[in-house]
Amino acid sequence: MTPNLGGPYSCAKKRAPQETDPSKLMAEALEFGKEEWDKSQMKKPCKESIAKCSSKRAFLLPLSSSLWISPGPLRIVVLILTAGLTWILGSILLGTHGSSFSRLQQLFSSPENAVTTVAERAFSLWSVQPSPEASRPARHDKPRARKYKCGLPQPCPEQHLAFRVVSGAANVIGPKICLEDKMLMSSVKDNVGRGLNIALVNGVNGELLEARSFDMWAGDVNDLLKFIRPLHEGTLVFVASYDDPATKMNDETRKIFSELGSTNAKELAFRDSWVFVGAKGVQDKSPFEQHVKNSKNTNKYEGWPEALELEGCIPQRTVGTQ
Repeated sequence: MTPNLGGPYSCAKKRAPQETDPSKLMAEALEFGKEEWDKSQMKKPCKESIAKCSSKRAFLLPLSSSLWISPGPLRIVVLILTAGLTWILGSILLGTHGSSFSRLQQLFSSPENAVTTVAERAFSLWSVQPSPEASRPARHDKPRARKYKCGLPQPCPEQHLAFRVVSGAANVIGPKICLEDKMLMSSVKDNVGRGLNIALVNGVNGELLEARSFDMWAGDVNDLLKFIRPLHEGTLVFVASYDDPATKMNDETRKIFSELGSTNAKELAFRDSWVFVGAKGVQDKSPFEQHVKNSKNTNKYEGWPEALELEGCIPQRTVGTQ
């Protein structure tokens, strides 16, 4: 009996066999995805001008095509070529265009050497370049003269005290009194002032007894007299002027300073510069004194003479003569 071929199967068509090759399936999927992505980009509304939209979409078309590169060896080749071109452009910009192709060969032939070369190049670019001074030959400067106590150019003999006394400069820079490398009075110590700056020192051991400043322009001269009248025998007196040392000075103060060994105390006047080192009970005039008159013709500063500096070595007194 012949089978009945009618019914619902009488009009059925023979179906084509389905594609089973994986690579072809992947290519079709990628192609479909690329088309859908292009359509979505073209359908997006553009809020800019028509000219800008057209140029932007014209740019997206080739860009979308370049994004959908099939995986595998082709992508690796593109990445290598991109890296090589970038490296060549970088070499040209850095001034090594003459050897860019040879370096590219090193990149493919020996990756380890290429990495080392690139690292060395980066280090040479970022390393600190030596200054012109560093590249010059070393200078053999003359050794500086050695300074001793209080900055003296040579040491004092035994049983002597090294000192340096500097007067003030105009009314700007304060005076200094240094003894045995110790600053007794200075602006840094904040114990100096306008007028006379006086330090009293024990003539036997060199210890500071007292240090004060006396305003000889607007101060009371009696304060100075009370300070220098009761001095003991052998007491060393260090004096440095600042601004004006003599306006309030009277005959008694001039006499006392003369008895301490001063030669110029009787002549001190308004804004003179004066430095002096004396002692109570000296027989002769002190060799440690300098004085410059205030004169418009010779003044170093406007209204003031130059600053004075006095240094030397004072013999210590023995205990028996104290």
